[in-house]
Amino acid sequence: MNSPLKYFACLVLTALFFSCSDNESESAYEDLPSLNDRLMAGGETTVFLTSSNSFSTPAPNLSASDLSDHLAGDVDFEAIFVTAPASINQGLGTIFNNSSCVSCHPRDGRAAFPTNLNAKSGFFFRVSLPGQLENGGSIPVPGFGTQIQNQAIFGYQPEGKFQVTFQDVVEVFADGTQVILKKPNYSLIDTYIPFPGNALISPRIGSPVFGLGLLEAITEEDILQNQDIYDVNADGISGKANYVFDAVSGTIQLGRFGWKANTATILEQCAGAYNGDMGITSYLKPIETGFGQTNGEDGLGDDPELPDAILHQVAAYCKTLAVPAPRNLTHQTVRRGAKIFEEIQCAKCHIPKMKTGHASISALANQTIFPYSDLLLHDMGEGLADHRPDFLADGNEWKTRPLWGIGLTQVVNGHTHFLHDGRAKNITEAILWHGGEALSAKNKFKQLPAQDRAALLEFINSL
Repeated sequence: MNSPLKYFACLVLTALFFSCSDNESESAYEDLPSLNDRLMAGGETTVFLTSSNSFSTPAPNLSASDLSDHLAGDVDFEAIFVTAPASINQGLGTIFNNSSCVSCHPRDGRAAFPTNLNAKSGFFFRVSLPGQLENGGSIPVPGFGTQIQNQAIFGYQPEGKFQVTFQDVVEVFADGTQVILKKPNYSLIDTYIPFPGNALISPRIGSPVFGLGLLEAITEEDILQNQDIYDVNADGISGKANYVFDAVSGTIQLGRFGWKANTATILEQCAGAYNGDMGITSYLKPIETGFGQTNGEDGLGDDPELPDAILHQVAAYCKTLAVPAPRNLTHQTVRRGAKIFEEIQCAKCHIPKMKTGHASISALANQTIFPYSDLLLHDMGEGLADHRPDFLADGNEWKTRPLWGIGLTQVVNGHTHFLHDGRAKNITEAILWHGGEALSAKNKFKQLPAQDRAALLEFINSL
């Protein structure tokens, strides 16, 4: 859990970082001037930490009242919920996936692909029937909804168990180096009632939650500037915005969050996680996970279970986590890797620079940031396809993931599992899974000499 002490420590570290800069280091950016500007990845919310707390620190420019909200939300984020009745943290669903926010987002970072697929972890299945609702959303599977809960409290039965088998996929670099990817094939077994044969299954894994407030504050106009649905410029990249039903406003809004950008606001994303992952109801998500199901109806009538104040505090916490600064930007190999990143067109989707506009939290407003994402949907090819539509996203499309902080994953979370289901065990594997609009960039990566591949990876790990 964070503390005011950690907050002030970050301010000291930031001051020390800048005081140690010298003219020689500054001149090293001359061959790639923009790299110097990228030091403040989160604008004034940036912190200079390389420890296991790199993702878990409040933004250093928060006001006193916003910092207070952040720290209260921090406590809520780590709260472990139990079944009702209880004196604190009651409301855990009869069926669920996990019992706390931090369990799916350890240290506010990435969940690992679980060694036991049916233990409590950050891994779960989204499900739906073919087609879409009138508002564009996914059609719930009768008796299962749109998320499979594989845990249950005493006396109740989970909806089912997850199962996976793997198929080897061999990728060969131009220099003869081979990488064996493990393609997962998922299924749902031991269901409490028969699961429809035509239902669609899409695996998901918990992703980092820092910097979300900045992404929410990017103007819609700026995001749409990079949209090119019909590939008018003929570069092979046709990013598309997702537009989704927003439960907060009751209207269709630009999607920004989730693996397919299927949620418009952090508040709804938090409410959805409480409900779908933990079975906890709120004013935005008032239906129990097991409502009307023979395996999960509790009949307590105690909804909504989550106080409005806690939901808003957790949303504020996710909005105001600091962004870690990139590292080693003066190193020659990092600078070389940055050039290669541009040359093989990774930056076409992982756009380095964005700007925020107005924000209800002043610390997030009018910031120049470097998330390395366009927040748009892209066809990533058959290898990553889940064949499950989600509003305007089709079964091959995924939102470009931000790369900021990616090189600290091992330090913070003890692993390097990437992509929507954690299948990639390192950055090389993640790149090799790219297809569709990213196939050209992947093939250019495969053609690189080993030294240039290493430089590209060193740059990505510097972020």
